[in-house]
Amino acid sequence: MANIKIIADNKKAHFDYDLIETYEAGVELKGPEVKSIKSGHISIKEAFATIKNHEIWLTNAHISPYKPANSNNSEPTRPRKLFLSRNEIDHLIGAVQTQGLTLVPTKVYLSHGLIKAEIALAKGRKKHDKRELLKNRAIDRDLAREIKDR
Repeated sequence: MANIKIIADNKKAHFDYDLIETYEAGVELKGPEVKSIKSGHISIKEAFATIKNHEIWLTNAHISPYKPANSNNSEPTRPRKLFLSRNEIDHLIGAVQTQGLTLVPTKVYLSHGLIKAEIALAKGRKKHDKRELLKNRAIDRDLAREIKDR
């Protein structure tokens, strides 16, 4: 865990979804994209993972163009292939198709010099579930304040 640096975190995913399982996946990138990500120019707020031809793709993740490589830059929101083992891919495909779950990217981080994405199997929360979550957080915060003051 000491050699991990989180570059992007999708906090909205933790609020909008109940995260069931998480998986670590490598990301297929081009050279300028790696430089741009390492300098922190990535956003995964609107991103999601899709399944095409028994492969998992990261869709709609925005990687800003790397300015010094102006001619070699690719489209900022192009789909990028995620590298997972065949067993993990089969498990994810089964869960998405049979249980109606969603694949959501939760983090992009640097691990031992390699850029990794953490994707989660998630179930969407309803609006009333989100309200209940906010109420519970407020209650917990108030209780913590009360305990601290005593």
